[in-house]
Amino acid sequence: MALKKSILWFKRDLRLSDNPALVAAAQSGEVLPVYIVEPLSSSEFERGSASKIWLYHSLKSLNSTLNNHLNIYTGDPVKILLDLTQKHQIETIFWNTCYEPWSRENEKRLIENLKSQSVSYDFFNGTYLWKPKEIKKNDGTPYKVFSAYKREAWRLSPREPLEIPGTLSLIKDTDNQTTVEHLKPDPVPAWSKKITSFWDFGESAAQKKLKDFTQKGLQNYKKGRDFPDHNNTSCLSPHLHFGEISPHQIREALKSAKESDTPKEDLHHFFSEITWREFSCYLLYHFNGLPSDNFQSKFNHFPWEENPAFLKAWQTGMTGIPFVDAGMRELWQTGYMHNRVRMIVASFLTKNLLIHWHKGRDHFWDCLVDADLANNSASWQWVAGCGADAAPYFRIFNPVTQGEKFDPEGNYTRKFVPELKNLPNKYLFKPWEAPEKILEKSDIVLGKTYPKPIVDLKKSREKALSAFQFLKNNPLDS
Repeated sequence: MALKKSILWFKRDLRLSDNPALVAAAQSGEVLPVYIVEPLSSSEFERGSASKIWLYHSLKSLNSTLNNHLNIYTGDPVKILLDLTQKHQIETIFWNTCYEPWSRENEKRLIENLKSQSVSYDFFNGTYLWKPKEIKKNDGTPYKVFSAYKREAWRLSPREPLEIPGTLSLIKDTDNQTTVEHLKPDPVPAWSKKITSFWDFGESAAQKKLKDFTQKGLQNYKKGRDFPDHNNTSCLSPHLHFGEISPHQIREALKSAKESDTPKEDLHHFFSEITWREFSCYLLYHFNGLPSDNFQSKFNHFPWEENPAFLKAWQTGMTGIPFVDAGMRELWQTGYMHNRVRMIVASFLTKNLLIHWHKGRDHFWDCLVDADLANNSASWQWVAGCGADAAPYFRIFNPVTQGEKFDPEGNYTRKFVPELKNLPNKYLFKPWEAPEKILEKSDIVLGKTYPKPIVDLKKSREKALSAFQFLKNNPLDS
C-alpha cells in the first residue's frame, strides 16, 4: 500500500526539533519539504541585506540536515503549493503559521483554495509561546500595556518542546532546478564576510548558543545585560527569528537553569525579554498598521525634520558622539547591536536629531540579521514615544552619561571607534571637552580624524522637549 504524501511548508521554522508541523507531516507518511521565497506585496518590507545573508546560510544548514532534500521555490506560494499538490498527489499540507500581514494573507488564500479542491491542511503554532488571539482583556479587547499582557500570558502554560521524528521519509522534486545556492546574495555585500565571520548559522549553532548562554551568560543577566562589553546577552534573536530554535526550547532551558540555582531575578528578567518578543507579535496581530502608523495618532502631527546629512552621519557612525557611533558601527560590522545601545542610538535619531522613526526602522530592517517586522516596529515606536506602552516623551537618553555608566572602561566604544582608543576614559564619551594637549597626545584632531558632534546634546534635547511639549498641549486627532 502506497504511503500518503504531504507537503511540509517551511516558513520561519528552519529546524527539525520542536517543529509541530514536521512532526504531523512525518506521522502522515512521505514528506515533500518545501521552502518558498515569496515576493512581498510591498517593497517597503522586502527582506533586508543582512537577513538575506542569514537566510541563505540557514537554509544551507537545514538542507544539510534533510540530506539535501529541501525543495526551494520562488514566487507566489499559493500557486506553487497548489501546483505541487497536483503534481505529487499530495493529500495534506502542513505548516507553522506566521503573523506578518502578508503571511496571514497568503495562508488565508491557500486555505480557501485547498478547501475548494478538497485537499486537507493543518497549521500549528511553532514560532511563539502563545497565540496572539488567545490573550485578551475581560472586555475582549487586546492589551496595549506590556506589564498587563505579561501577567496574563504568564498564567498560561505553553506546550512542551517536541522531539525530532524518529522516521522521516522525504521526497525530492527532481524536476525543480532551483537550489539554495540560487539564494546566495548577488552581488555579495562588502560587509557579508564580516557577518559570516561573526556568526554561526543553523539549528546546531542555535542550540550551542543557548547552552553556552544558560551556563555562562544567564548568571547576573539582569544587571550584566546592560553592559555591551559583558557576555550577558544571549544573541539568540536571529536564531529565533528564522526559527532555528523555538521559544519553547528556550523556556525549557530556563526551567533546567532554575534547577541549577540560577538566581530567580535573572531567569525572570530574561523570560520577560522573551515575552516582549511575544508582545510585539501580539501588537502586530491586533494592529496591522504597527509597522507604519503611529500607535498614538497624536504623533501624526509631530514636527519631524528632514536632514539627509544628519541621517547619513547616524547611519555610518560618524555623528561625533562616540557611544552612538560605536553602536552604529557594531551594526554595520556584525549585523547586530547590543540592546541597550539600540535604545540609545534610536533615542538620538528620533529626539536629538528629530528624524522620523521610519528612517531608523528602515535602516535597522536592512542591516540587522535579527530584523523582525513586529520587534523592529514595536521597539522603534516605543523609543520614539508614539508606540504602545511607550517610553514617556521626556525620556531622552544622554549618550555621554549612558556610555560612562554602561561602558565605564570604554572597551566597547574603543573596539568600534578605534580613532579614540588613546583618549583617557574621562573624555572618551565627550572628546569635544578634552583639552587640546590631551587630544594632541591621543593623536586626535576633531573634525579630521574624528568628527565634531553634529548637534549639541543639551540644545537638541531642549528642542525635542519643546516639540513634545507642543504635541502634549495640542492633542490633535489624526
